[in-house]
Amino acid sequence: MAGQDYADAVEYIAREIPVHYVEHGGGAPILLLHGAGVDHREMVGAMEPILSELPDCRRLYPDLPGMGRTPASGTLHGADDVLDVLLAFIDGVLGAGRFRLIGHSAGGYYARAIAGRRPEQVTGLALICPLGENARNLPVHQVLHASIDPGETLGPAEESVFRDYFVVQTPATLERYKKYVVPALGLVDEAALERIGEHWLFSSSPEEGPPYSGPVLIVTGRQDSTVGYAGQWDLLEHYPRASFAVLDRAGHALPHEQPDLMKALITEWLDRVNERHSS
Repeated sequence: MAGQDYADAVEYIAREIPVHYVEHGGGAPILLLHGAGVDHREMVGAMEPILSELPDCRRLYPDLPGMGRTPASGTLHGADDVLDVLLAFIDGVLGAGRFRLIGHSAGGYYARAIAGRRPEQVTGLALICPLGENARNLPVHQVLHASIDPGETLGPAEESVFRDYFVVQTPATLERYKKYVVPALGLVDEAALERIGEHWLFSSSPEEGPPYSGPVLIVTGRQDSTVGYAGQWDLLEHYPRASFAVLDRAGHALPHEQPDLMKALITEWLDRVNERHSS
């Protein structure tokens, strides 16, 4: 499975780091950043059913350093270094052109910083269960609905991750997990992520500059025990064009647990981005 998924992958050397990425479609670009502990395939699984139906849509899915096939050399010591790699990747692959930006979890944290550094380039920003500095009121992990026994088809380690990640455990979410998450688990450079994680906060807040004026979507899970839903409300002051949604029956794996709502929200956000730049 892994070999097939990477058959179309290419790489760009960004600050001496070979960033592997997959590209689909053509036209106006969207950069999509995955979270920690997985690789580009989780965002592919969550977003391609939505974006592949749209015209004029070039989708770029990179592996973040230390995950998938993008290594994290000893020169990367924290979030600032990873951000520098991503900005160099953008400069090399997208140039000075405008693009839309979607991030999940840690990818959402980096997306916030990219929009802060390049507001003239980022035409719209979508944050899905974004990691943040002000996480609070984290709910205890609970399974709201379970109609399968994941231990029947998963090994102990994979089963443990599934049970801790999903609050909705059905044949559909299990299939998504096996297809888009499990293949990435063995490719994580745990030592590198631990090293970067020691300095996971940026040296300056992503929202330190002027408010970002582009259309924004912030989607959180009511049962997200990883990053919560309350702290993200604080972001609204910096994003005057933001829609904010808290979805029930959704944890940190929200894109897999609420795909229909995710499609509706992403499509509406893209409509707002297109409207702003066509008027």
